Amino acid sequence: MCDRHSLDGAIRNLFSPAQPAEDAGARPAPVARLEPVRPGRRRKLWELEEKHHCPVVGSCLSLEEIKKIARKSGSQGHGFDAYRLHVEAVSVSCSRNAAAEAMQRTLERKFAHVVRRFDQARTDAEVLEMWREHLDRGEVAGALWATLTHRSSSPETRQAVHADMHMLSHQVGAGQAADLRRLGFLEEECARLRARERQSAERQAREIAESAARLRSLREEHDRLRAAAEAAETLRERIHALESGQAMVAMGRRLLLLEATNAELREAARRSLDLERRTAALAAENARLRGERDAMAAERDALEKLWAASPAPSSECGGDCASCPDRLRGRCVLCVGGRVPLLSHYRQLPERLGMRLIHHDGGREESLSRLPDLLAASDAVICPTDCVSHAAYHQLKRHCKTAGKPCVLARSSGIAGFAAALARLALGRADIRPQVAGET
Repeated sequence: MCDRHSLDGAIRNLFSPAQPAEDAGARPAPVARLEPVRPGRRRKLWELEEKHHCPVVGSCLSLEEIKKIARKSGSQGHGFDAYRLHVEAVSVSCSRNAAAEAMQRTLERKFAHVVRRFDQARTDAEVLEMWREHLDRGEVAGALWATLTHRSSSPETRQAVHADMHMLSHQVGAGQAADLRRLGFLEEECARLRARERQSAERQAREIAESAARLRSLREEHDRLRAAAEAAETLRERIHALESGQAMVAMGRRLLLLEATNAELREAARRSLDLERRTAALAAENARLRGERDAMAAERDALEKLWAASPAPSSECGGDCASCPDRLRGRCVLCVGGRVPLLSHYRQLPERLGMRLIHHDGGREESLSRLPDLLAASDAVICPTDCVSHAAYHQLKRHCKTAGKPCVLARSSGIAGFAAALARLALGRADIRPQVAGET
């Protein structure tokens, strides 16, 4: 049982400012005084049996947590080793005080999840079964606190838990000693194995380097042999082709291909020559058209000069209309045949001379049935003989001779030929002329 004076001294030594060492050493063993526990409520730390405080404080609270509680109580914790801190904490936990309440809060917060798990147990047997399960898994600290404070745990269950913890402490101590000896042996064995491993690694590195060198040499030899084999295979294929006649067949195919290519080149050369000839012909035609254009311009200038030098029409005309260049001014001239693309140029000269030009293509696209009406509506006719149908040519000749209508038969359908025919018509030198009085 905990003594009140011993508890007060322990509290002063551990959780108050430090006291001299000699006072702390002269303290009688604490005697626990159990307080009654209300039914249906979990036990508090100070309500446990005296023998349970030591395993609870030692297993459930760490040394740092005990020091933290002591510092919060005002003590700096100097001059106490781990054992004396443990003894003082066990002494303080025997009764309700500020330090014991701090320990209670720390334990409840630290093992809240375990306590909630144990709250599912409704009977003492279930509590003991859950303790055995946690003990087997090595989850001792939280299970110890939850079992000892559980509302349904009986004194027998708490005694069984105390016995398990007592034997576990012996086993842990013995196990630690054996583990220390085993650790020393294992460290020596580890050092030997590491040395052996270094030697093995060095040997393996040398073997790997030698193997890599041999592999490079073998690869080079393999590449050389493969190149030689490929060259030999190529020679064998050529020999086989020559022996089987395939080479001659291939040469024949190549010859045929070359002949076909040669024929294509010759055809291309022929087309090129034709193009050159056509180009030369077009150049000659272009030169002819230029000459024709120049001649037309010269004839047009001469016609304009002649027209400018001709006298103005007079009311005192002597009646020689055949020799009067102004007799066609304001008249209608029909052009039968000629080049349709040059029709706009055909119209320019008559319009400048005061004439009106009408056109018939000579039966190429227009019907010859329109020709009589056009001949009847015109005062004179111009017919380029190189670009007119025979039917149209004979029809206009018959009409002009019958009607006595002036008609000029131009040899060329170019603009220069048309201008010359127009000049002849204006000067009265038509190929078919109307008869003048006195002529036979």
